[in-house]
Amino acid sequence: MTDKIRIGIIFGGRSSEHEVSLTSASCVLKAIDRNKYDVIPIGITKGGRWLLGNDVLALLSSQASELESSEYRELQASDLTEAVSVSLLPVPGKAGLVALQSEGNALSMSHLASRLDVVFPVLHGTHGEDGAIQGLMELADLPYVGAGITGSAVAMDKAMTKAVLSAGGFPQLPYIVVLRSEWEQDPMLVQEEVEAHLGYPCFVKPASLGSSVGISKVRNSSELQPALAEAAIYDRKLVIEQDAGAAREVECSVLGNDDPMASIPGEIVPSREFYDYTAKYHDSSSQLIIPARISPHAAEKVQDLAVQAFKALDCAGMARVDFFVDKETEHVYINEINTIPGFTPISMYPKLWEASGVSYADLIDRLVELAIERHQDKTRNVTSFSKEERE
Repeated sequence: MTDKIRIGIIFGGRSSEHEVSLTSASCVLKAIDRNKYDVIPIGITKGGRWLLGNDVLALLSSQASELESSEYRELQASDLTEAVSVSLLPVPGKAGLVALQSEGNALSMSHLASRLDVVFPVLHGTHGEDGAIQGLMELADLPYVGAGITGSAVAMDKAMTKAVLSAGGFPQLPYIVVLRSEWEQDPMLVQEEVEAHLGYPCFVKPASLGSSVGISKVRNSSELQPALAEAAIYDRKLVIEQDAGAAREVECSVLGNDDPMASIPGEIVPSREFYDYTAKYHDSSSQLIIPARISPHAAEKVQDLAVQAFKALDCAGMARVDFFVDKETEHVYINEINTIPGFTPISMYPKLWEASGVSYADLIDRLVELAIERHQDKTRNVTSFSKEERE
């Protein structure tokens, strides 16, 4: 009998999308086939502590629900009766979690808490979707689900994504990028640039966050500075983008490595003026329409651009690519790419694959297969050079 694959599901994290990650992880943990996988839940607190234990998800969820402000209290020793503090060694061949034991102000490594065969980072946002956790997995030489360091870092940074897509000739709405320091030094100069190149309405976004955190729609000059101040809370780099006007918000899921495929496109009809955090996660009246209400030609264009953008950013495993499709002309514009899309009950990524004939459980299986496949391909790389051996 073949041993089960030991898969670490990592969730939580030091991110403003911490709560979304918990919801996504809950869905993955419920759907994953326990007959195929030995599942190791690994929670990361808002303060960055790694915790191992069957009740870690409940612990972090309880912690989040008890808070009365945006500030997290860090878990105390009294909270951790069912969890063990752990760390992952960034050392090849040591593919396991090391238990940490407090000794005064020091931490000592005691024993391997769990061997891991593959890791599924269900971590949205900072330190999870931006190449940070991917770098740790690379150092540990562990297979992991999703894009590598480069694809993760570029896709997470909306400014970098737009630069790469611009270089590749992909259709996008006009935009400008402003550093927080530039705005703080001369806010009126930034306003003049916005009004000269974009006009109103426009959208102001932190460059490196997801789930619509920190995004504002700006309808006139009086709303611009407050929107920039809000975005500047979350990032040093701000993206200001022209409004798409009368357009459909269309999303397409991509699955694969070197030869990716696209799902059928779906359409978002937000309950609010735009698809902000509340409309995404707290308002059940937002609509997900699958398939999207666009022509077959536009749907094919969306699918083709989704796959090409996935390749252009060197993504792997999975991504959700978001578009605007003009209601009159059906001209297609790429908005952004998410390399760790939501896996919540209302998330488009799994819903689009389900509508395309891939169940949630089968989707997890395929993502794990792709992670292992990519890792095996990487073992072909030579990491040292000897001229004598080559001759």
